[in-house]
Amino acid sequence: MATDNRIHFWRKNPKVPGSLQPVYGAQHPPLDPRRHRPLKDTPKASSVVKSKKPSTFHEFARSTNDAWDIDDEEDDGIFSLKQSSSSPVQSRSTPQTPCLKLFKVPDDTELGPRSLDRQEPISTNPDRERLDVESGPANGRVVKSCSDAQLNVNTARNPLQKQQSLPVRPVIPLVARISDQNASGAPPMTVREKTRLDKFKQLLSSSNTDLEELRKHSWSGIPREVRPVTWRLLSGYLPANRERRDLVLQRKREEYFGFIEQYYHSRTDENHRDTYRQIHIDIPRTNPLIPLFQQPLVQEVFERILFIWAIRHPASGYVQGINDLVTPFFVVFLSEFVEEDVENFEMASLPLDTQRNIEADSFWCMSKLLDGIQDNYTFAQPGIQIKVKALEELVSRIDEDVHVHFQKCEVEYLQFAFRWMNNLLMRELPLRCTIRLWDTYQAESEGFSHFHLYVCAAFLIKWRKEILSMLDFQSLLMLLQNLPTIHWGNEEVGLLLAEAYRLKYMFADAPSHYKR
Repeated sequence: MATDNRIHFWRKNPKVPGSLQPVYGAQHPPLDPRRHRPLKDTPKASSVVKSKKPSTFHEFARSTNDAWDIDDEEDDGIFSLKQSSSSPVQSRSTPQTPCLKLFKVPDDTELGPRSLDRQEPISTNPDRERLDVESGPANGRVVKSCSDAQLNVNTARNPLQKQQSLPVRPVIPLVARISDQNASGAPPMTVREKTRLDKFKQLLSSSNTDLEELRKHSWSGIPREVRPVTWRLLSGYLPANRERRDLVLQRKREEYFGFIEQYYHSRTDENHRDTYRQIHIDIPRTNPLIPLFQQPLVQEVFERILFIWAIRHPASGYVQGINDLVTPFFVVFLSEFVEEDVENFEMASLPLDTQRNIEADSFWCMSKLLDGIQDNYTFAQPGIQIKVKALEELVSRIDEDVHVHFQKCEVEYLQFAFRWMNNLLMRELPLRCTIRLWDTYQAESEGFSHFHLYVCAAFLIKWRKEILSMLDFQSLLMLLQNLPTIHWGNEEVGLLLAEAYRLKYMFADAPSHYKR
């Protein structure tokens, strides 16, 4: 009889360990600090006996044994986003795509990609948001209804069906007008913004653009309408003389496609095969939840850009993370020809010449950026090592409590800040925020190589309260790798940059501290 009751309990009790519980605002899985791979979920403790959390890294490592193995046997019962079996075999150094798990949730609950303290609406039209979630096809894209989240998890599905069955994330355009709003939903075009736009147009239309004046106005953000040409100028791709711009663009674009004809066929040669293979693996992982970057045509553009850059820079070659640095340029130059939301735009609908111009401009501007931070990607990545050490020194001077707290929890700065330097915070911020951030970086004389350090310090200290509330290694590292910025807008980025500017002039000697 006791045996029957025990079997009955395990079948019907919804709160037993391992059962699928409703999750509200499920976060991304934590990353392994040693391999940048997702940590395997560990079984929850029962409601009667609570296991003690590891308080140090060594306790955590001892208690996780097989946590680095991501080959879950539970995938048969839980929807997961996986790469197609036809993809090339991944190398050991390649970070794995995080597994997105689907749970049954109440109909009246929003399921977002992260758990947020602040839930402001992104759109000024609530009815449109409800339509995006509850209706069928809208604006040419397939939108699943909330009831799809309650499908039977035991039903067999192929990878494509699993991907289509995932809950729909909030629709947040990249550079459309709604992305120029603050998180509070303020109107994008005020009288002040119109005045700023007129000032930009005046500067850009002059026979010789005053680049210093252009940088001064760009520091606080560049209007969407003039951002493409402003980025070309500030990156050094275009000359200040207006009459020479068309000739320079034509020559540089022809030069890029000359590289394609000369080198791209060698991607299958033995000398370059590994480089191309790694690029080919990484491209589908670039912004995997944004439809634009999953289009085969766009992925081919990225492959050509990265491969040509890699073989022209043999000192570093291709390094994972460089693929992310193409996306802001590509989106900004694409937005020059797109009125609607860029993230759902079909690249194939543009004329071929326009596609080629966007590709060539993205290549040259990315090359200009990397020229200033190439030591981040040479052997052993010494530039990143120096910057992470400088960040540690800077934080110890800005906020000693946070610095000491990291030491108590045995969290090394390299375990979270390496990605901040390698990807320029692109994995921590939505793409629209990265574009706004880069407005300022390009306005600074050493924005990507020097000012970025102070932005990282300001970004870290912003989460001071949350950091100090985490009392063990695992919780603290999970927080630092899943910071809730999904609803950030211009207002939050502006405050972050203002604080970074203050820190730069209060602690300007921090980077040179480790050079002596």
